[in-house]
Amino acid sequence: MSAEFAASLATLADLLRSARRVVVLTGAGMSAESGIPTFRDAQTGLWARFDPYVLASPEGFAQDPDTVWAWYEARRRQVMSAQPHAGHLALARLSALSRFDEFTVVTQNVDDLHERAGCTNVVHLHGSLFAPRCMACAAPHRLDAGAVEPERAPRIAPPVCQACGGRVRPGVVWFGESLPEHAWQLAMQAAARADVMLVVGTSSQVYPAAGLPVEVRQADGQVAVINPDPSLRVSPGELLLRATAGEAIPALLTELAG
Repeated sequence: MSAEFAASLATLADLLRSARRVVVLTGAGMSAESGIPTFRDAQTGLWARFDPYVLASPEGFAQDPDTVWAWYEARRRQVMSAQPHAGHLALARLSALSRFDEFTVVTQNVDDLHERAGCTNVVHLHGSLFAPRCMACAAPHRLDAGAVEPERAPRIAPPVCQACGGRVRPGVVWFGESLPEHAWQLAMQAAARADVMLVVGTSSQVYPAAGLPVEVRQADGQVAVINPDPSLRVSPGELLLRATAGEAIPALLTELAG
């Protein structure tokens, strides 16, 4: 542990000791530690010849729903085979500390690793691979865990909605779509009330999610960034811990306990 990291860790622990409301904003780097490729790196094997920006769009689904559904099935199965890492588990333990009145995890990831690690108050800004819905009536659809293996089926017909007979779509936010209004309002409200925000595994360059740390700072809250990227620069007044979530969050728990 470097002296710089140790000092930043101690400062963050002090901030959390006096905090009552905490928000954690997580991005692709958090899931990448569990072996889940980032969106731009998700095209391998059978899917290497496809453009993910086409597959992840309303236009792509309208043109070829079977291929799009198969791709999302492949991504879902990849997530199902992954496990929460030490950072996920430590974050769940942190969220359960009785010292906090509110602890909200706002994630840009579409997996369920936070929930499987034990976090209970999770807001999915970009939807979830595990929450498909009907395109016609928006009714949620329960996934069949025994669906055809996508690796052997590059085209899988989307399910039919049991409520209205419409076509079921993946429950994620596609390019050109707005964030779910309810999720965004929950995230904004949590940010406006936060004493401390941890920004983990994201460069905070993509809006509107990148506006959440700004909301915290404007409300006189503190922002701490956990990211190993050596080129990352933070805004004035923000604390930087240049480490992965799997390194920093368990260390933070230990520091708090001390």
